[in-house]
Amino acid sequence: MVSVTLTVNGEAVTREVEDRTLLVQLLREHLGLTGTHVGCDTSQCGACVVHVDGQSVKSCTLLAAQADGSEVVTIEGLAKDGALHPMQQAFMDNHGLQCGFCTPGMVMSAIDLLKRHPKPDEATIRRELEGNFCRCTGYHNIVKAIQQAAQA
Repeated sequence: MVSVTLTVNGEAVTREVEDRTLLVQLLREHLGLTGTHVGCDTSQCGACVVHVDGQSVKSCTLLAAQADGSEVVTIEGLAKDGALHPMQQAFMDNHGLQCGFCTPGMVMSAIDLLKRHPKPDEATIRRELEGNFCRCTGYHNIVKAIQQAAQA
């Protein structure tokens, strides 16, 4: 067992977890933050993306102990005072989701994308989303949502 202390969505948390506990497991099973999804168990789908110290990370690839001392933001931490984050709003406005399973990881990846590419063209958006799979939308509306958020 190892003690892990993080700031998650602005709140300091400490948990005792097994050494092999993944960050996604800590978030979902120990903290009850189930917006971060596990879709593939192979680090391929991107449904588990969160921000760790300001960068998007697939939380299924990181041990909770490796994130000790870090600041973690999940999909649950984006909305402020009842108002959706501009990226969440853009996904809603453009119907950039269908079943919603990939949406949290897509939104978190898209926010990171705009930090690195504030005015991306369609090709850049599609290239940057290669690590996130959506089996429903064909990505067209997701791309439109990210373009809208870039304007916001």
